[in-house]
Amino acid sequence: MADINDFNGIRPLEPSELPAAYEELLANPSFQKVVAYVFPQIPFEGVAATMRQCKTNLEFQAAFCKPFLEGIVKKCSKGLSSDFSANPEGKYNLTYISNHRDIVLDSGFLDLLLLEKTHNTVEIAIGDNLLIYPWIKTLVRINRSFIVTRTGGLKEILTASTRLSNYIHFAINEKNTPVWIAQREGRSKDSMDETQESLLKMLSIGGEGSLKERIRSLNLTPLAISYQYDPCDWLKAQEYQLKRDNADYRKTPADDLQNMQTGIFGYKGFIHYQTAPCINDFVDSLPDDISKTDFFSRIAKHIDQSIYKNYRLYPNNYIALDLLHHTNEMEAHYSKEEKKQFEEYLNMQHAKIRIENKDDDFLWAKMLEMYANPAIHQLELS
Repeated sequence: MADINDFNGIRPLEPSELPAAYEELLANPSFQKVVAYVFPQIPFEGVAATMRQCKTNLEFQAAFCKPFLEGIVKKCSKGLSSDFSANPEGKYNLTYISNHRDIVLDSGFLDLLLLEKTHNTVEIAIGDNLLIYPWIKTLVRINRSFIVTRTGGLKEILTASTRLSNYIHFAINEKNTPVWIAQREGRSKDSMDETQESLLKMLSIGGEGSLKERIRSLNLTPLAISYQYDPCDWLKAQEYQLKRDNADYRKTPADDLQNMQTGIFGYKGFIHYQTAPCINDFVDSLPDDISKTDFFSRIAKHIDQSIYKNYRLYPNNYIALDLLHHTNEMEAHYSKEEKKQFEEYLNMQHAKIRIENKDDDFLWAKMLEMYANPAIHQLELS
């Protein structure tokens, strides 16, 4: 049986490790600047005193993450709603597998909702490419995150994937805690929201028993995250053109930081979280003699369709679909005023893009696709 110490370096910090981690953070000048920005009304000494009083990760999240996230909802949205009724509360720990809209807030808002509903939070999968500074790694591990290694050679990645899979199984079945993981590596820039089969294969490495038993033991639960507005839409469109024009283009750490800041503090409109039923019944329905290729393909498709069905569509999605196809077929789903407001919003976002050889038509189409694709997917299933 695995032991917590088998996962040192990637797992969240344990309560006994928190005091040293707090002191490490509090002594860091960059962290001090972030605290002053996020909690401008509270003296740093007050923040430090409150932090030192937090004996568990959940206490830290309740003291710092919860008020911060509540402030984001209040200042940067029209409200956060949810429907988790598809899964009986407390029946078993779930691995929430969701579409990926925001680097930080996808799991953050889930935690906020769960704190209110169950007084618990998820352990969060986070890529090591986002841990730009050592203090950020310390902070996210306090915040119940575990690290996904995305750098290194093939052998190193395989070893890291095995360890990661074993840890997720350990978290669900031994630590008795829910988990969140995105359905793909990196955000879906076009909102196509397709589950990577390689992710499912990684999840199947750990655990015990047959392939079906190992997947079932994780209680994979599709979660649809719907934003009325994506504050990073212009950055995603910009990246599309930069990659189109330069095959060697790669985002820098500064670009990642800009995406994180824009995603957190940008306007989102309405936000909705909705779970589909845990996929275990679907897994049970698959033939025992199914090939591995078909097994992962059918599970990925089932997760995708569950997310598409449970995605909450807003007038923006239907307007974008009509604008993209130059039709008025969806006009029953929006008003003329809503269309005008959305076009003004897109023009405002488009104006933020300042790159050489700016391709207006291309950028406009890419932003429309981001909002139209969720509607396209849902209509295809109806």
